[in-house]
Amino acid sequence: MLKILLVVFLSALSSWVYQTAVPPPPRKLGSPDGPPITSPRIKLRDGRHISYIESGVPKDVAKSRIIYMHCFGCSKYLNPFASASTAVVEELGVYIVAIDRPGYGESDPDPKRTVKSLAFDIEEFADELNLGANFYVVGFSMGGQVIWSCLKYIPHRLAGAVLISPAVNYWWHNLPSNITNEAYSRQLIQDQWSMRVAHYLPWLTYWWNTQKWFPSFSVIDGNPSHSPSDIEVITKLFGSMDPVQVQLMLSQQPRLQGEFESLHRDLNIGFGKWDFDPLDLKNPYPSNDGSVHLWMGDEDLIVPVTLQRYIAQELEWIKYHEVTGGGHLFAFADGDTKTSSCSRGSLIV
Repeated sequence: MLKILLVVFLSALSSWVYQTAVPPPPRKLGSPDGPPITSPRIKLRDGRHISYIESGVPKDVAKSRIIYMHCFGCSKYLNPFASASTAVVEELGVYIVAIDRPGYGESDPDPKRTVKSLAFDIEEFADELNLGANFYVVGFSMGGQVIWSCLKYIPHRLAGAVLISPAVNYWWHNLPSNITNEAYSRQLIQDQWSMRVAHYLPWLTYWWNTQKWFPSFSVIDGNPSHSPSDIEVITKLFGSMDPVQVQLMLSQQPRLQGEFESLHRDLNIGFGKWDFDPLDLKNPYPSNDGSVHLWMGDEDLIVPVTLQRYIAQELEWIKYHEVTGGGHLFAFADGDTKTSSCSRGSLIV
């Protein structure tokens, strides 16, 4: 009798674990019960759509055309160019198109998404939008990590690239374990566990970040580690906005189709097993006809600056810039630093 009860219990437990670990299907954009489509979209060969917004000078007269990739848990509406000086943008002749990465905002999910696939999505998107043979790519945080994929798989299409506070995968094999372990230990405990799950047990990522027994990834919970300068940036950036509008921009808009295809898949790819290590990349511009810039704040509490310093040291062709007193969000700070440094110094060199 005891064995029968044990079998029944284990069967019920297995069924419960399976049901709670399987994510629900994404909400269908444009369907009667789904979120509306409010911004332009480009259709890719496989039928998926990439949503985008444009700013700057018209692309047909632009000297530089830039594709911007947003961070984890955000959308195309939050980018450091949105409040850049109009005069500087016009003087430099810059056209910017910010996209929703797959599964975020109004871009269709990609159930087959990999480290490689988004680079080719970006290439196809650029061709469909007629951005020309070469264009710039810029990414912030998790969007900055995407730039490594572009440098790996479509370097011949890039006029230049900028990584701003790019996320780091702690399992890249060329990172020294002593530096990686020290940096990893400084992350919030809940983030350490969330990253472990994403790397070793990706099929549990949905369950881990929706269960209520343990804290989930801090950005999903809404309590990431922010430096004093980050808090100042957030206050200035959102302090004058309607709280409902802030909630829409930071929480509702990115997660329109659900959290799995946006946040959870991002974790699985960003901290999962990569098919290359950025430290193995070769200089994409041996003739100095382009450049790659990596920007970091030295007080970033989300992405360890020590790892970025090591990467910049090993990849000597990277032009590394460290902002004293800058946190993770330094690129969104007002004043001359963002406009002149990130726009003039990095993108057009």
